[in-house]
Amino acid sequence: MNNSNDEGLVLDEMHPRPAEVPEIEQPALPPADGGKAAWLMLASCCFIQLPVWGFSTVFGVFQEYHLTHDVLKGSKSDLATVGTTSTGLLYLLSPITFTLLTRYPRLQYYCAPTGLVITVLGSLLSSFAVRVWQLIATQGVLCAIGNGLLFSPSSLYLDQWFLRRKGLALGTMWAAKSITGVVLPFVASACLNRFGSSTTLKAWTVVTLLTTLVALPFMKPRIPISPSASARRLDLSFLTQTTFWMLQTGNIIQSFGYFLPTTFLPSYSTRTVGLSQNTGTMLVSLFNATSIVGGIALGALCDRFSVTNIMLLSSVGSALSVVLFWGLASSAGSDSSQTAIALLTVFSITYGFFAGGFSSTWSGVITQIKRDSAPSLDTGLVFGLLAGGRGIGNVISGPLSTVLIQSGSLGESGLKGNTGFESQYGTLILFTGITAFFGAWSWMWRYISPALRCLC
Repeated sequence: MNNSNDEGLVLDEMHPRPAEVPEIEQPALPPADGGKAAWLMLASCCFIQLPVWGFSTVFGVFQEYHLTHDVLKGSKSDLATVGTTSTGLLYLLSPITFTLLTRYPRLQYYCAPTGLVITVLGSLLSSFAVRVWQLIATQGVLCAIGNGLLFSPSSLYLDQWFLRRKGLALGTMWAAKSITGVVLPFVASACLNRFGSSTTLKAWTVVTLLTTLVALPFMKPRIPISPSASARRLDLSFLTQTTFWMLQTGNIIQSFGYFLPTTFLPSYSTRTVGLSQNTGTMLVSLFNATSIVGGIALGALCDRFSVTNIMLLSSVGSALSVVLFWGLASSAGSDSSQTAIALLTVFSITYGFFAGGFSSTWSGVITQIKRDSAPSLDTGLVFGLLAGGRGIGNVISGPLSTVLIQSGSLGESGLKGNTGFESQYGTLILFTGITAFFGAWSWMWRYISPALRCLC
């Protein structure tokens, strides 16, 4: 009478129940903000700053060499365009490269190796340049494109590896850029005087190749990229925010004058004050040395305080150092040379700390924008746009600096004046101070916008 049970057993044997499939555990992501992989990534990101920014940190030394040696044919007044184009184009490419690498993540694997090939080719070709325009095309344009392709993926990876300590990590990265400018001015000056520009640039090509090859194995994303990953949809809602545009405005204004001191300090100290070439090199090196401390300090402060307040601190400190120390440094007379050295030294220290750390506030900008926008904000895209804004000022500052130098003194005495303002560099010094101050535009806007609403 148990036919039903027997039939059930037969059916069970004919159609056994499927065994439960255990869930496949996804490998845990390596920890952010710490751990061996994170610190190695930060170290490689710092190491890559040498080939990416090295030439720009010592271009003032190269410019002074070309002005005093008949190596290149063409208008020497266009030499400043080489440095500003190299740095400015690198920055201007950032919005494009960061957008493409964010939307198409698979391109990140090929970006840095491609950039290395272009950079090495451009640097090698620059060593054969005999005209100013050739140096602009190779070192100014070609190397900038390659360096941009090296810089973009490393910055995107750094953004993944550091979340809570993003300001500290970004500040450390920018500090590494400044470290390259501490020793390189002396090395570049010695090599230029002994071997000439052609051999020095060939040696720089080898340094670029070797340092990049050492860093590349550790430059990898924290979140693995699927080979079949499709294009991502970008969140651009932050572009409608007033907060972003006010922070970006201050970033652009500050960049108009930021690069001028390191470009013209060697020439100012030797041609106007009458100091030795080594003194001019020392001033650039000192600026880069204090930028290390400023970059880390301001970046860490952005992790704890409002970014607009940190921008105010950076901007006011930078503006005061320009006006009080560079602007008042004696421009002529052997009796006042010691005072000039003292003032220019203090200027390099203070301007390096406050202005050199301004880019470290970008971590605070990203945090502020993400707080005001959707949590899904692509922070790498914001970083790229901030870098692009800085590039606008950098590229314009090249030809603009030529006009400012031609405008000359703010007084009637020209080169016979007793201060920097009364020298040939007077207008340029004043312009640098004004743009440094308006880097705090986002802080000013907090008080300007209510007044405008009242008037309306």
